[in-house]
Formats: sequence, C-alpha cells, structure tokens
Amino acid sequence: MPERKTNATNATDVGVKALLEAVTDPKRKADCQAVIRLMKGITGAEPVLWGASVIGFGSHTAISASGRTTDGFLIGVSPRKKDLSLYVMPGLSGFGDLLTKLGPHKCGKACLYVQSLADVDAKVLKELLKRAVQQANGG
Repeated sequence: MPERKTNATNATDVGVKALLEAVTDPKRKADCQAVIRLMKGITGAEPVLWGASVIGFGSHTAISASGRTTDGFLIGVSPRKKDLSLYVMPGLSGFGDLLTKLGPHKCGKACLYVQSLADVDAKVLKELLKRAVQQANGG
C-alpha cells in the first residue's frame, strides 16, 4: 500500500485571527484579509491556519509519481514580509494564459508571489483561483 503522509505544514488549532493580528504592515494585512474573503468565497470553506503562517482553504490530496499521497489545503495565502504568497494546489502549470494577464508576480511550482493586490488584475486572480479549485476537484 502506498505511503500516506500529511503535509509537513499541518493544520493547527491556532486561530487565523492571531496570525493577522501579528501582521504589522497595514497594507499587507488588508491585502491578506481581501484574499481570505476571496478564497473563502471560491471554496466555501473556512480558513484554517497551517503551520505558523499559511492560511489554507479546503482540502487536497496530492499523489506523487512514486504513489505517495500527501494531504493538505486546496488554496491558501501567507502574509510574508516581502510578498503576499498565494498557494495553489495542484500547481500553476496550465495557467499561463492567466498569468500573462495577471500583472507583476513571481511563480514557484505551486506558489504565486505578489507584492500588492493593487498591482495585479483582481478579475484575473479570481479566475485563476477558481480554475485551480475546479482543476483540483477534477473539473
């Protein structure tokens, strides 16, 4: 039977509110709160703090090429000091059409980094997150 693990960053009982209260930059805090509302609206899920600094929504099981499964959140956000980090499971491949229209950003495999929500196209970001959730749910 394939090995099953939870994500190295596990869901915690610590509240999202406590994380947001610790964000000292008012613009970063406001951006994070806006993304939380957006992600909650898209997923219909309540925010859950994963590890020390990631606010995740929904659940997602990833299966690696070796057959190992990992449980985690579907989409999430973290108010990092330099960037607002948006996590998109199962990754950003296949979203090039939207990423070219988004505005200034950087990408990792499953992470989108933006300095400010004011810098990106809100409609494009919403569409990207909606499509990511649909794709992760098999649609």
